[in-house]
Formats: sequence, structure tokens, C-alpha cells
Amino acid sequence: MEFAAVFGFNYVLMDKHSGLREAIIKGDAASAVSEAHKLLDEGIQPIDLMTHGISPAMAAVGRLFEDGECFVPELLMAARATKEVFTILRPFLARTNASPRARVVLGTVRGDLHDIGKNLVAAMLEGGGFEVTDLGVDAPAEKFIDAARDKQAQIVGLSALLTSTLPAMKATIEAFRAAGIRDQVKIMVGGAPVTQSYADAIGADGYAANATASVDLARRLAG
Repeated sequence: MEFAAVFGFNYVLMDKHSGLREAIIKGDAASAVSEAHKLLDEGIQPIDLMTHGISPAMAAVGRLFEDGECFVPELLMAARATKEVFTILRPFLARTNASPRARVVLGTVRGDLHDIGKNLVAAMLEGGGFEVTDLGVDAPAEKFIDAARDKQAQIVGLSALLTSTLPAMKATIEAFRAAGIRDQVKIMVGGAPVTQSYADAIGADGYAANATASVDLARRLAG
């Protein structure tokens, strides 16, 4: 992946966040962490690192993936670099009381042990300024409900890779209704066997076909 080809050569030369973006796009976690430390030492605010560094870098990776110019391994490397930088930024953001765009509870539904797609979505959402609580895989409906209440989440994301686990997605949404909090959260769904028509049929608030689309959808759902 050529960094200059994504953002434009002049922009790269002039922007102080370019090194951080380049490291994330290349999936170079060590360099991304180093660049983040350097910017913080220079007095750059953590929220600026997110707004001008992480978010545009992950958006660029998403575009490259959609255009077939990078693939899942590169996407995972960029996601790992982003996660390493967030490890540094979280304490700073907490001290400055920076508000996330929205709080998201995300997980793979009960019976499904696949997490690559879910992990990509989590990384992209974090890069987009969302606070993400990742419930992992094989998560029962009760776990989603408890986390949504505990974190006061505005959005819940359900992931599935197996056709056989799609009923668990429907059951989770029904459990939110039974718990009396369905109207308090927006539920987005995704995964290889999921379609827009299935999302509509089970009463989800939105469907995303890939990680990049998940960020756009979450932004719309968050208003």
C-alpha cells in the first residue's frame, strides 16, 4: 500500500499526523506507537490523534480493502496498529473527559466462534471515535443485554459467520424486546450469511456488508 497514493503527496509532507497515518496504513504497530508518543510529547491532544491520525488512516485502509488493493491480512495488521495506539490514548482521553461518538457493545452471537470480521469492525469503530465493548465470541443474548445496560450503550452490534447461528441473532433481538430495552438501543447486524432482507426480517435497525460500511452505519444510527 502506497501512503502517498492514498492521501496525496503534498498532504503527506505538510501534515504532522502523516507519520501516524502512514504507520497505521502499513500495519506497523511499533512505528504507530512511536509516532503517537512523539505527537503527545509535542503537546498534540489525544483527540487530535484520533481525528486527524487514526480515523482517516482506518478509513483509507477500508477504501483500499473495498478497491481490492489490500486484503484481510493487511486489514488485520492495520487494526492491530490502531489497537496498540488506543492502549496509549485511553488514559489521556479519560483525563480530558473526551466523549466518544457513541458507545457500542459488539460480539459474535451464541454458537459462533468466528471473530475475524467482528475484530475488524471493532477496530474500525474505535478508529472512528466510538467506544467499543467487545464481548468476544459465542455470546448469549443475556451477555449483550447486561453489557448494554452496564455500559449505557447506544448501539449493539451482532456478528455471525455461520448460517446455522443466524437464529441466535434473531433470538438476541427478541431478548432485548423481552427485557424491555429494545427501544433504548440501535441494533446493527453483519457477517457473511447476513443480508439486508434478513436484517429487516428480524427487526434489526441496520445491516452492514463489511467493516467500512459498519462505521458508516454506526454513524447514522448514532445520529
